[in-house]
Amino acid sequence: MTKTTAVQEVLKPLFPGLLGVELIEVTLDRVVASMLVRPDLCTSGGILHGGAIMAFADTLGAVGTFVNLPVGGRTTTIESKTNFLGAVRVGTQAIGESTPVHRGRTTMVWQTRIKSDSGKLCALVIQTQMILSS
Repeated sequence: MTKTTAVQEVLKPLFPGLLGVELIEVTLDRVVASMLVRPDLCTSGGILHGGAIMAFADTLGAVGTFVNLPVGGRTTTIESKTNFLGAVRVGTQAIGESTPVHRGRTTMVWQTRIKSDSGKLCALVIQTQMILSS
């Protein structure tokens, strides 16, 4: 089983599974995923809700931190900032790519770019993950 498949199995019964997050690539340096923009994730105008975008991005940054944790470590998001730059329409795929900005002993910072399936940048998210010991 690949790392991507293993992490996908962990996410399946959790909130990211409910959102429909599908991991494409999980490495120490990059997490890529897609999410179908369903009507129940949208505003009344058929546009992906900002909260869904933030949850999608938070998932990717958390996965990036998770695979970089020391043995026995845990993580939690302590800060997140989102710039909304464009719309992702119902019936399309949101594509997210998260990369590390900082990987320290007590925190990690990840940048996630959310694009439409046509390649348009729709959101830029910077989040800080705290590293917790067991």
